[in-house]
Amino acid sequence: MMMAIKQLTVLVVCSVVVCTRGEFFTSTDKISQLFEEENFLLGTFSLYIDAEEEIVKRMKRDLLLLQLGTYLDPVDPEEIKDPVAAFKLLMRLKDEWLKIENFTQNSLNKHNVYQILLEYAQIPQLEDLKGAALGLISLQELYKLYPHNITKGTSLNANEASVVGLFGYTEHKFQHAFLWFLYSLERLTEYSTVTKEELLRYLSVSAYHFGSLPVAIYFGQQLSNLDPTNDDVKVLLNQYRLLRFQRTSNPDIFTLNTESSKYERLCRGEIDERTTRRQRALSCRYSTGGGNPRLMYAPVKEEVEWDEPRIIRYHDIISDRDIENLKNISRPLLSRSETTAGVSKSRTSQSVFLDEGYPVVSRVSQRIADITGLSMESAEHLHVQNYGIGGKYEPHYDAWDTENGRIATFLIYMSDVEKGGATVFPEVGVALKPKKGSAVFWYNLHKNGKVDSNTEHAGCPVLWGNKWVANKWIHEYGQEFRRPCSLSYWK
Repeated sequence: MMMAIKQLTVLVVCSVVVCTRGEFFTSTDKISQLFEEENFLLGTFSLYIDAEEEIVKRMKRDLLLLQLGTYLDPVDPEEIKDPVAAFKLLMRLKDEWLKIENFTQNSLNKHNVYQILLEYAQIPQLEDLKGAALGLISLQELYKLYPHNITKGTSLNANEASVVGLFGYTEHKFQHAFLWFLYSLERLTEYSTVTKEELLRYLSVSAYHFGSLPVAIYFGQQLSNLDPTNDDVKVLLNQYRLLRFQRTSNPDIFTLNTESSKYERLCRGEIDERTTRRQRALSCRYSTGGGNPRLMYAPVKEEVEWDEPRIIRYHDIISDRDIENLKNISRPLLSRSETTAGVSKSRTSQSVFLDEGYPVVSRVSQRIADITGLSMESAEHLHVQNYGIGGKYEPHYDAWDTENGRIATFLIYMSDVEKGGATVFPEVGVALKPKKGSAVFWYNLHKNGKVDSNTEHAGCPVLWGNKWVANKWIHEYGQEFRRPCSLSYWK
């Protein structure tokens, strides 16, 4: 391919340099030279066609390789519930389309429509890969998972695993970076682009930063054995050996730390404060929302999940059809969720506020009003969220310390989540598993207007599944006669 293009380029350059434009009709000799010029142009045109054919052949070969890779390493859209499969797809798409972009740039056609199309295509960027890799590490941190645990459903090859390690390393997650580099080393093949030398260097340096000097020295020695002439590695090893005698601690880089917060233990299902005695105080019933006419003939199923603060789950309050409508409306409008401080690592999801111009949103809002008996006059628009890889929302309060604060939260689960994704209340030790079509409701404020400290809650990282929820935050204004204020200092 390159030979044909080079020949064509040389001929064109020579033609431009040697030939000068002039009149033809005023000289018979000039006209006779056109026979030679015609032969030259025909030959050049033939070379142009050869060059284009070579480019097309190359692109067809590469397309076949890409299609073969997709066939041999398929990603089922249903399996995107697996965060490792999602990461794998992001990485593959980024690599594939980068290759295609490079191929199409070689086209001799100045009207390269595909290059224009690529400018507007939604292709994963480096920031997407970084977010996905750190999402995997976040899941490992909370659920105490090693690379071989989290990749049980979908394995990563050496290149993919090394990318996770690199992003972990740049974020100073040295233990997880080390474990991913080790995982990558075990899967190294002759087709891997990452090299053994690179992995050994990262293993050694990651162990050093973590504080595990014997391990850093071991992998540094392995690297030195590969290339005994590398003076940089020798200097590094000498530095490690000197430091080893100055340090008293030697943390175990191969074993994950088991210390956890109550929030993390709740997410893992290690805590359940709902003892048998406490459970007896809870109840289930059919509710008419205090005699609401709309619920008289179709009462809702109400289950008290906790008594203090009172957390109620309502079952089957939204149909599958309405859920799909809400998802379809939301998908093109989703953007990164924010906290009061803006975009934050503590909240990884995309969301959108939907106003009641949509009939389905209006129906849902009316349903919430009927069930809770509260006014939607000053409530916020329905807030639909979809969580990403390792999607979470760390412990927080919904209540605002302002006038007309969020008096209550109505949280609708629009999907089941196979693993993780629970709504937990660390202060009281309660974890609520998402159940499609159900909703949980609680008051954020006491009747005296003060924030109920027991309502601190969190959305646990999604370990396996696709989590969709919708929030309705109900405010104080309009509730004066529906939930009268208390004069008590305490509640």
